[in-house]
Amino acid sequence: MSTRKKLKALVEARRGVIVPGAFNALSAKVVADLGFEAIYVTGAGVTNMWFGMPDQGFMGLAEIADHTARIRDAVEVPLLVDADTGFGNAVNVYHTVRTLERAGADCIQLEDQVAPKRCGHFNGKDVISTEEAVSKIKAAADARRDPDFLIMARTDAAAVHGFEAAVERAQLFAEAGADILFVEAVTSADEIRALPQRLAKPQLMNMVIGGKTPIFNATELGGLGYGIVLYANAALQGAVMGMQKALTVLRDEKEVKESSGLVTPFAERQRLVGKTEWDALEKRYT
Repeated sequence: MSTRKKLKALVEARRGVIVPGAFNALSAKVVADLGFEAIYVTGAGVTNMWFGMPDQGFMGLAEIADHTARIRDAVEVPLLVDADTGFGNAVNVYHTVRTLERAGADCIQLEDQVAPKRCGHFNGKDVISTEEAVSKIKAAADARRDPDFLIMARTDAAAVHGFEAAVERAQLFAEAGADILFVEAVTSADEIRALPQRLAKPQLMNMVIGGKTPIFNATELGGLGYGIVLYANAALQGAVMGMQKALTVLRDEKEVKESSGLVTPFAERQRLVGKTEWDALEKRYT
């Protein structure tokens, strides 16, 4: 079964499959190695970890396409790719879908914020008109070459126009061709429970650690009918804390040992990057 068919089956099962985010090929390898069934290529993570900048629209199509291609080469699980606002108007969205499909994405996420966008859990967001947002989803649906390639439509309208307006937009996105719906930054448990009852298409619920949405256990979200439970930057936040802890010890104690429990062992690091397989290839061609 192709990764796109696998992803479609995961989403349609509506069992709350946990999808962690990856910000580079090594983080994707860690996610896949731990047995997660799909990976989200996170725009916020790429922006934070590669540019050292906040998630405020600094990433472009070239950067996310390059990261998608590298991650696609590194892992064999389905990839959902964050394409922000599609990097322009509906015609730009058409090009973005073609580019990311070619790079190895199995699903593309598009949102309805004005450009430059910002993290869905930041203040000060705004959204484009419903008509323009719908036209971009239609363009995305038309652009895909593979019918199994999925379009995920995200709306940030809840923060601007309220929950009911966000539900209305999401329904229009479904009618325009979206396969997965993503109502971002809902702020109450009642809203989380209501969405699967209000919208027929499979949905993603975003669990942002420290964000505006209440944290629900993924098993409970699956029971409510959500297809995907996204933890876009759990790996990033864990990696930053791990670096801070290890480097604090190095700064204060002037050394870090493998036995400290602060660092991944040298052998484990080599296993994750496939050194044994590359050594076998080198031997084969020598």
